[in-house]
Amino acid sequence: MIKRYTRPEMARIWTEENRFKKMLEVELHACSAFAEMGLIPKQAAENIRKKAKFDVKRIETIEGKTNHDVVAFITNISENIGSDAKYFHFGLTSSDILDTALSAQMVQAADILIKDAEQLKEVLKKKAHKYKKTPMIGRSHGVHAEPISFGLKMALYYREMERSIQRLISAKEVISVGKISGSVGTFANVDPFVEKYVCEKMGLKSAGVSSQIIQRDRHAYYLNMIAIVGATLEKIALEVRGLQKTEIGEVQEFFAKGQTGSSSMPHKRNPIICERITGLARVLRGNATAAIENVALWHERDISHSSVERIIIPDSTTLLDYMFSKMTDLMDKLIVNEKKMLENITISGGLIFSQHIMLELIKKGATRLEAYDIIQRAAFTAYEKNKKFKDLLLENNKIKKYMTKKEINDCFSLDYHLRHINTIFKNIGI
Repeated sequence: MIKRYTRPEMARIWTEENRFKKMLEVELHACSAFAEMGLIPKQAAENIRKKAKFDVKRIETIEGKTNHDVVAFITNISENIGSDAKYFHFGLTSSDILDTALSAQMVQAADILIKDAEQLKEVLKKKAHKYKKTPMIGRSHGVHAEPISFGLKMALYYREMERSIQRLISAKEVISVGKISGSVGTFANVDPFVEKYVCEKMGLKSAGVSSQIIQRDRHAYYLNMIAIVGATLEKIALEVRGLQKTEIGEVQEFFAKGQTGSSSMPHKRNPIICERITGLARVLRGNATAAIENVALWHERDISHSSVERIIIPDSTTLLDYMFSKMTDLMDKLIVNEKKMLENITISGGLIFSQHIMLELIKKGATRLEAYDIIQRAAFTAYEKNKKFKDLLLENNKIKKYMTKKEINDCFSLDYHLRHINTIFKNIGI
């Protein structure tokens, strides 16, 4: 786990203390289930529940000899239970405990990530409304296309964050399973009732069928959903980085008092948070790929997945939590230069209104090919000779055949391009 990026609430989930706590919960629920079935004395189950305690350092000491964390865990618990320890871990295999506990931890982590996404969604909603009618240039291939509004861009991200929330909810649902089916999943030494009982107590669903482990397509799905959500955060970060370029200057990361941008150039204000989010999104994708590699294991199981998961699951949940924190703060404090947005719209000298004029020519009787050719020639002349596009159109005799001066002037309207913004907002319920 990368401690630098860990927030306290998420950090607690991936402590050894919490891991062993979840493992103990599974073991105690299993004892209760066996007692309910009459397979172990109820007094023994009560005694186990009362006396079962663990000490992380003691477990680590024992593991130093056994080289097996679950055996060390069982040994430490048994030291505290006494003679009834013979009923502890009765009929179970290590993966029954490890996998069910891990699912519970992953559910805890998903709950935090869902809350994170909901907080960012609200910030994006606020920005969308604030800049709903703030015009800016839309770009395709990095080149000026037609006007949009900055609020529309925020609404787009708001909608995608809604999908991110659904992805995280889906990931939580997929991983919300446990298994208590014994050494190779046959329930030979543990009745299916125990799995059902334990899973209900843990707030999970029964896997129903498993090998020695919960199948790793579930974990791969979980981490891939995290990677996709991370890609959305990267997408927003990349846009902020692009719009912060000196020659564009439409938005800027908040720059705190005392912050420095460069060790050598005092003037620099760099989009470092966006760049950090971009980099961490790559880690999430790498971890998602590793999770896919974990799906195929030998026969009923091997443990090649285990070492990988101890890194990628805590790290991915931790990193996404951190990325959400940074992105939410970044967007909340984002500096938006509305004046620069308006200035940039004029850079092309009106070329961005070319489609509107072409369509009006077609409405007036020109063929599409004729209208396209007329407008393209005028646009290229304006671009190459640094002339005003509108002036060239007003002087063009071919256009005068179809359109009046007023009709041409009316085509250079920002309102025309933003007239359906309210409808878009209404359509997405924002």
